[in-house]
Amino acid sequence: MDVSLQKTITFILFIGIGLLLKIKFSTKAEVVGIKKIILNLALPATIFIALLGIKVEADLLLLPLLALLLNALLFFVFPLLLPILGIEKETSNYRTAKMLIPSLAPGLSCFPFVLEYLGDSYLAKAAMADLGNKVFVLMILYVVAMNWHYKVQKKKAQSGTAKLKSLGIAMISEPVNVFIAAALLLVGFGINMNSLPFFANETLSRLSLLMTPLVLLYIGLAVNIKKNQLLQILGILMLRAGFVILLTGLLIILIGISVKSDMLLMLAFGLSACSFWPFAHISAVDAAEAKEEHKTFNPNFAISILALSFPLSTILILGILSSGNIFAEITNIFFLGGFLTIIGFGLPFFLHKKGIATEKDEIINKNMEISTGETS
Repeated sequence: MDVSLQKTITFILFIGIGLLLKIKFSTKAEVVGIKKIILNLALPATIFIALLGIKVEADLLLLPLLALLLNALLFFVFPLLLPILGIEKETSNYRTAKMLIPSLAPGLSCFPFVLEYLGDSYLAKAAMADLGNKVFVLMILYVVAMNWHYKVQKKKAQSGTAKLKSLGIAMISEPVNVFIAAALLLVGFGINMNSLPFFANETLSRLSLLMTPLVLLYIGLAVNIKKNQLLQILGILMLRAGFVILLTGLLIILIGISVKSDMLLMLAFGLSACSFWPFAHISAVDAAEAKEEHKTFNPNFAISILALSFPLSTILILGILSSGNIFAEITNIFFLGGFLTIIGFGLPFFLHKKGIATEKDEIINKNMEISTGETS
């Protein structure tokens, strides 16, 4: 059996184990604890090791800018499609989707698979690209969330100094950012993993080994979707994936990328699940609006998007990376992007039709009850 296929089966088994363990995790706090271990220990250690193992080149500095460009395009262009998917403008659900859709969480949904299928050097590239995404989700989306909050509640916005102070604290308090900055500083002085003391090298290596199993178990534990929202959210996420893949294909043509592993990295990174950071901003705003009648966001809708985003992204990324070089061909990239786009547009129409049929059935049932009552 092909090694890539065996890896995929192993990953799926870990996700299945996570699903089975749901009965043992009775509270959300227990699941959140696993996420914190991933984001605060395993992921920073893995990225630190990867960055120390590469030679920093000038062209790597373009990666954060490309990621930031992807975030911006998803933020400004994709919301134009949300009304077609049944989400009205200027509603709490619309603002919630607009916050989550352009965000990426490669640490939980992309990095483990890039490491397994493409290797350390490509994980380091993905980590560099994530710097641009981090600026967007931590800084730009925070400002956007607060501005929307002040607009909806008709309050006076924070001063520029207060905003900068809040953003600075958020950036410094994120372990991944600290480890990336430390790794880049050490690389600048020509220091690698072998240069570190044995205890530091060994500790970081062992923490890194935790990442892939924990991420897969977490995905299995976190899946929890409401039936009535399933098709609508699935349509949104399918369309998001199709949009990203088509955009990646165009970028590959414009830049002239020919290295197949680079193409696969771009696809995998762009298909990362929605980030938890916008949800943190949404939760902060919701807490501030506890006594308000009109809400800026819908936290429940945000949780549903996140819960479906992770397994869907995992399936797509695993499918692309485990298929060899099939999706390193530009024709196949556009075919996959077009297919997902059609599915994304089609699901809401199916949902709308199903809703109309249900309403008709309810009206018929009521009429039958009325006529039966009159006869008796």
